[in-house]
Amino acid sequence: MCEVVFSNEGNLFLMYTLEKVQNFKGKYPVQIWSLFFSEMWERFCFYGMRGMLVFFMVHQLNFNEKEATLQYGATQAFVYAFTFIGGLFADKILGFRKSLFWGGIMMIVGSALLAVDPHTFFFLGLSFIIIGTGFFKPNISTIVGKLYRDDDDRRDAGFSLFYAGINLGAFLGGYICVAIGKGYMLASVIEEAYRWNVAFGLTAVVMVVSLINFYFTRQKLGPIGLAPGNPDAIVKTKPLPKWSEYAVYLLTLVFIPVIQIMVSNPEYTDYFMYTIGPLTLIYLFVEMRFVSKVERNKLWAALIFILFSIIFWGIYEQSGGSLSIFAAKNLNDNLLGITVDPNGVNNSAISFFIIALAPVLGLLWLWLSKKKIEINSIIKFGLGFIFLGLGYYVLFATRFFAVDGKSSLDIFTIALLVIALGELFLSPIGLSIMTKLSPEKLQGIMMGMWFLASAYGEYVAGLIGANLAQADENASAVVSLAAYTDGYKTLGIYALIAGVVLILLSPFIKKLMQEVQ
Repeated sequence: MCEVVFSNEGNLFLMYTLEKVQNFKGKYPVQIWSLFFSEMWERFCFYGMRGMLVFFMVHQLNFNEKEATLQYGATQAFVYAFTFIGGLFADKILGFRKSLFWGGIMMIVGSALLAVDPHTFFFLGLSFIIIGTGFFKPNISTIVGKLYRDDDDRRDAGFSLFYAGINLGAFLGGYICVAIGKGYMLASVIEEAYRWNVAFGLTAVVMVVSLINFYFTRQKLGPIGLAPGNPDAIVKTKPLPKWSEYAVYLLTLVFIPVIQIMVSNPEYTDYFMYTIGPLTLIYLFVEMRFVSKVERNKLWAALIFILFSIIFWGIYEQSGGSLSIFAAKNLNDNLLGITVDPNGVNNSAISFFIIALAPVLGLLWLWLSKKKIEINSIIKFGLGFIFLGLGYYVLFATRFFAVDGKSSLDIFTIALLVIALGELFLSPIGLSIMTKLSPEKLQGIMMGMWFLASAYGEYVAGLIGANLAQADENASAVVSLAAYTDGYKTLGIYALIAGVVLILLSPFIKKLMQEVQ
């Protein structure tokens, strides 16, 4: 399966050639399992942090609900916006591997700062995590895509498995971290004054594990992810001066105080989001001048997927914002007869369902492929919106199971199950389709744009959540329940409309996609 070669430094090591990596037998390439675990622990770190944000801001930093949801939206928007920058630097200077390592180190530093003193270093720690995620997240996804040939119909199944790893980490981190902070877990072991320190510190520990795992994986990747200019890289370019790599690291650190100021003042988010999107599109349009007509049409198709994903994430990403407040104020703590933290359920249930369902859907795509029955990516996207809309209708229905403003955690969890199906039909397929539609030299950038769409979705989600909170500020649980569920019904309608429109547009989009399904 591998051959012995010598590196440029003369060190003997084992390397998988690109051909041998991509010509794997069976359902999945062997490398995907290591990438699965690296991403799993990174997502534990990220979702653990994310799940704590709104509750910590409201109950520890004394933010009001509107401020907290706006702050949450701003933070998440910056996180995903910087994935484009991380993808750009990976394509042009660092390569996917070095970008991933640098991002992981930044996330460790940020989590460690929060562990030391989450009250004092809250925004500084978040700034490191924001930039770190920007370097890590898009590049590991791009590496997964490179494990497959362009015409390999096993790619969607691979991304579904990879997505299960994402959500296993999200499930563990989303529940454990906030439960430790609130005292639902290990309360007898951890003193109350240090619970949040331990919760944030745990995210740093698992991120270290993620990087260690990837370190021992890299040789099995062959040339995948090597920096531009490396003689063994897939795309051959002129060698880059060493100072360019160091300049990226230095620029990253210099930019930390700027990010801290911007993320601590949500009003700056507006200016940033109004700027980064147009600049990104201008850059892409310039790059599109240097590709073939076929590649250009595929990029237009990718942009349509990206546009609709903004709508999807704007509706979907209430879990860390308004749903966090809804869970704390309007849900009981009884799930199937067991006392649990409703915020922990909100943070982790979708991930749990995705873990369970992702392999099933992955095998379904493989089975349909063998039967020559293809559900193209556009239809899968449309179905994602349909399930999302139905899930929000179930959230609306929680009002019918309420007593004194406290509704059933069981019904709430069913809603999250339906929403999870929507995410499974859209998000892993989106990751896969970006790698299919992107030219080789633009894969990092396009993956970054996919996550940039998530940034705009998070931004919109924060605005939606703030409006829901504003409409219900200081209200009773009964009034709060009515206000939030009315909002969720409206979001459900928007999701259903978007799904129908996308399915109706499928013939046009399919022409742009050419042979890609």
